[in-house]
Amino acid sequence: YVGEVLIAFVRSLVKEFFVHARSRNYVSESEVCKLESMPLDFGDYHPLKPITVTESKTKKMNRKGSTSSTSSSSSSSMMDPLSSVLDGTDPLSLFAAAADPVTTAPPMDGARRKRDKDESSAVGSDFEPWSSKRGEILARYTTTEKLSIVSGKATTTGSAVSEKVRTRLEELDDLEEGSQKELLNLTQQDYMNRIEELNQSLKDAWSSDQKVKALKIVIQCSKLLSDTTVIQFYPSKFVLITDILDTFGKLVYERILSMCVDNRVSLPDNFSPESVNDTAKETCLNWFFKIASIRELIPRFYVEAAILKCNKFLSKTGISECLPRLTSMIRGIGDPLVAVYARAYLCRVLLTEMMERCKKLGNNALLLNSVMSAFRAEFIAARSMDFIGMIKECDESGFPKHLLFRSLGLNLALADPPENDRLQILNEAWKVITKLKNPQDYINCAEVWVEYTCRHFTKREVNTVLADVIKHMTPDRAFEDAYPQEKFLPFLDMFQKESVRVEVCKCIMESFIKHQQESTKDPVILNALLHICKTMHDSVNALTLEDEKRTLAALINGFIKMVSFGRDFEQQLSFYVEARSMFCNLEPVLVQLIHACVAFCFITIPSLSSIFTRLNLYLHSGQVALANQCLSQADAFFKAAVSLVPEVPKMISVDGKMRPSDAFLLEFLCNFFSTLLVVPDHPEQGVLFLVRGLLNVIQDYTWEDNSDDKVRIYTNVLHLLSAMTQEAYIYHVDKVDSNDALYGGDSKFLAEINKLSETVVSQILDHLKTLGKEESLKRQSQLALYFFNTILAHGDLRNNRLNQLSVNLWNLAQKHGFADTKTMVKTLEYIKRRSKQPEMSHFTELALRLPLQSRT
Repeated sequence: YVGEVLIAFVRSLVKEFFVHARSRNYVSESEVCKLESMPLDFGDYHPLKPITVTESKTKKMNRKGSTSSTSSSSSSSMMDPLSSVLDGTDPLSLFAAAADPVTTAPPMDGARRKRDKDESSAVGSDFEPWSSKRGEILARYTTTEKLSIVSGKATTTGSAVSEKVRTRLEELDDLEEGSQKELLNLTQQDYMNRIEELNQSLKDAWSSDQKVKALKIVIQCSKLLSDTTVIQFYPSKFVLITDILDTFGKLVYERILSMCVDNRVSLPDNFSPESVNDTAKETCLNWFFKIASIRELIPRFYVEAAILKCNKFLSKTGISECLPRLTSMIRGIGDPLVAVYARAYLCRVLLTEMMERCKKLGNNALLLNSVMSAFRAEFIAARSMDFIGMIKECDESGFPKHLLFRSLGLNLALADPPENDRLQILNEAWKVITKLKNPQDYINCAEVWVEYTCRHFTKREVNTVLADVIKHMTPDRAFEDAYPQEKFLPFLDMFQKESVRVEVCKCIMESFIKHQQESTKDPVILNALLHICKTMHDSVNALTLEDEKRTLAALINGFIKMVSFGRDFEQQLSFYVEARSMFCNLEPVLVQLIHACVAFCFITIPSLSSIFTRLNLYLHSGQVALANQCLSQADAFFKAAVSLVPEVPKMISVDGKMRPSDAFLLEFLCNFFSTLLVVPDHPEQGVLFLVRGLLNVIQDYTWEDNSDDKVRIYTNVLHLLSAMTQEAYIYHVDKVDSNDALYGGDSKFLAEINKLSETVVSQILDHLKTLGKEESLKRQSQLALYFFNTILAHGDLRNNRLNQLSVNLWNLAQKHGFADTKTMVKTLEYIKRRSKQPEMSHFTELALRLPLQSRT
């Protein structure tokens, strides 16, 4: 009953609303609403700045969790719940894993740094380092199977101090006497933790001058590489174990190098064995003798390979003399997987010597192909002519040269060779390719080099290559003498299977859209691409999936957007007409053509199946017509949109699912009302003809029983009508006089707006009255607050009766305990803030009249 009384009282105040609409100064309001500008110190933290992580050395945490670390960074030994779920392969761990494994190595002096730089320059600065490769391997090769490891007694990891280290090393003393035990059923993370413990044990033993014990740890780890029971994890195991071997090799090398210091002067960069003192040589020989006494083949090979670099202290030719022997040792490894990885490690520890040795072999094509397949494309491309020289010298027995050229071409498709070498590279490659008789061998190689030709050369060279492809791939060569100048379309005609031809066309269009930077009107290009787009379009049938249709339409639209004849409108129109006739089965293409050519609007829009596509196109076409001062056409489009609204169904298909259309209709109508603000009245149709017509359609539309969208639309109409009462509208269309200029605040025009607003408000109040039942009181509360906010934004609340109307709506919104308290609190805070602004002091009294009632 109270609600009905309030609504009755509101009815008596309806006429006051637009008589007392708030006068708006849009410029000053925009200034007030601007964000406060603050000076920005670029040295401060910014969320888009890259994060710099500084690693600080901390003492290891023992098993009981105690630590003496004072570092701000957390200990790596603490259990991370995310790491356990990800099985230790999270991306941050992989970045950390790519760091140098020898974290405790002594700092390098300048000479050592320069020496390492010189060694890396032997293969070039663009050579992909092992540190980046190992991270990829650890991320890729994982397992959920249980693993086992042979180890000594489980011990705590601690600092390299006294008792803990001595205890661990005493246990490791019996590694070769059978005291080690096998740990079974380990997860991948447990296994990696055990390997890390062994790595730490190695460093601890070395720092405590227990060199023999360190060697035994390395031997124990090397033995693990003979186990291939979990094959998918073996590459990661190889990485983890060879990290330990690398650590050991560097420690041994640095120790011997430190013994060569004479009067605090280190060895020169390219030192000779004669400059190494006897003590260092004797220590170096002692290491090799110890390793030679290892009984098992695999650890003996790996440990010697790890310190192979130390041969530099003994002989100039020491490394090259050891390589044949180590290579022969690998032949004794029975498991082929273990043998392959052993060869990989040998290549890792001194790659340049291995490559020089392989160059001297007669049958090195297989190795050369492996290098071009495994190394970075930039590394290969920069040395293209060197690789071509090696390919030409290869013996073709067992591995033909055209496969080598294919591998080279695959690299050049990913990275560019030096500019001065590009033509010579193509000529050298094509000399070999064109001589191939087998069509399959030919096309496998030629397809790679076609891309290289397109990337770096003109149409002339591309046509030459395509002509050679046609010549080789057309069995009877019947049309050899009748080839046209353009070779592209005959090349496409060789793809006879429709599905394959469509995929080829998609690839071509994707490449065109990606790489074509400027619009084109070249008739050769247009003819070829229209043929390709027609091929894609004609593949569409009743069984084609919607995703495939969208993909094809997007490619064709990308082509249409790139075609421009400049000011030659006849040519442009002719192209659009041809395109519309070609692509009539793909609606998104027709929509694109409607956007491109206004002449298609009246003819093509009605043929579309999606009603909201039609509505939005009518609205957009009307907006474009208005922007071009075509007022009659604009009116026609807007009338067409108004007449189409009653045809909107209750449910529409969205991404294959049926959904209510109310939300989409509400969005469209709000956009439509915003446009109608600047549309001038037709001189023969009466005041606000389009607005009245749209309101009549909304009134007659059958809305869902539980929907309040109709009232929300009416409330938005009040926003429009309020904006229409202003002396100057908030926005205009250039060179178009809107109603503010036509009527100039005429009293009859304002009276018509007031009549219309009275009708709209009556509709809102009638709907609020129907929501007085128990099950709809919450909706009544929401709509009352929505209407209150409309009055707050657009009404002049200095008028007492309008002020009382707003208070009554506020009370109605929270009368039954269904109010959104948080929203009402924020609204009240807004009113109090506005009361402090000039000419808004009356908001102070309003705030006092708006109580906040608790739900209790």
